[in-house]
Amino acid sequence: MLCLHWVNDLPRALEQIHYVLKPDGVFIGAMFGGDTLYELRCSLQLAETEREGGFSPHISPFIAVSDLGHLLGRAGFNTLTVDTDEIQVNYPGMFELMEDLQGMGESNCSWNRRALLHRDTMLAAAAVYREMYGNEDGSVPATYQIYHMIGWKYHESQARPAERGSATVSFGELRQINNLMSRGEKS
Repeated sequence: MLCLHWVNDLPRALEQIHYVLKPDGVFIGAMFGGDTLYELRCSLQLAETEREGGFSPHISPFIAVSDLGHLLGRAGFNTLTVDTDEIQVNYPGMFELMEDLQGMGESNCSWNRRALLHRDTMLAAAAVYREMYGNEDGSVPATYQIYHMIGWKYHESQARPAERGSATVSFGELRQINNLMSRGEKS
């Protein structure tokens, strides 16, 4: 659904998801990550600082990948997998990007931000965006970072790691496999 970044109490939401899963049940989710729209965020901050003497957040906050792993573990999930994917979309300009975000329902709803940006601040942000991140063809990129996560609810039937020291092959011997494989291919 890609909407977990809108959850106000993410730790509690993950705990509730874990609670409703049956044993050996799996949670698979995706959410926007910390570097999403960094180009827009930086451009707005620079322009607002220059024009208005400070800035407020105009992009919703996003979670860091390390925090997401910790939250999933704290909620009780095990056998965790968190993967990152970055998608870059090119827009004709900053205003087209902002219109697209508004159409997706991804406007910032934070209470601690200024209600509006002045016109000259917006024009300055668009110029900063184009100067710092613009493509040769005049378009501007927008990066969307997506975290994909998988977590399991514990069950006795789940595979467990072998006891420490129970290995029958050392990592040092694994190098020899390539030598044996290459010799086998030559014969």
